[in-house]
Amino acid sequence: MRADMYFSVDVEADGPIPGPYSMLSFGAAVAGTRGEAFARAEPTAATFYRELKPISDEFVPAALEVSGLDRAALRREGTEPVVAMREFSKWVTATAGEFRPVFVAYPASFDWMFVYWYLIRFTGASVFGHSGCLDVKTAYAIRAGVPLGRATKRAMPRHLMSTRRHTHHALDDAVEQADLFANLMSWDGSA
Repeated sequence: MRADMYFSVDVEADGPIPGPYSMLSFGAAVAGTRGEAFARAEPTAATFYRELKPISDEFVPAALEVSGLDRAALRREGTEPVVAMREFSKWVTATAGEFRPVFVAYPASFDWMFVYWYLIRFTGASVFGHSGCLDVKTAYAIRAGVPLGRATKRAMPRHLMSTRRHTHHALDDAVEQADLFANLMSWDGSA
């Protein structure tokens, strides 16, 4: 059984689901590895970021506003999704080496949905398999012994949070989230 390498991934999209809407950017940062014990990584040491061409004309203005990305500019200058997803798969595979790549996000349901859909649609396979996903929100709920509804960042002990700002830039947020994940993986459960 291979040890795990955790890839913190964040997505900025222009709507709630992939297909009708587009993933406009995504970032990834290595949060750490786990064999017998968790080993934290410096999340800025191994990163990936791409801005993508939209795949449809549909978008939700409020969703687009969150990221601050310009759809018209992305139509001209964004990376073709097939290219971005192939590059991402190669980067994950090369970075993970002998480790099993595991996708982590908070909450994973949104980010995983987009990345998995794009990987299958544009490359035919997911470098994370069909289930190599770990939800940071659920992990916190289990470690803290709280219901999922109370597993919010506001309710978490301050020492678990990253000192980095949440900017809604996908790479910044992937790095920030990697800190949170590493802190949670190293946490003994005390306040």
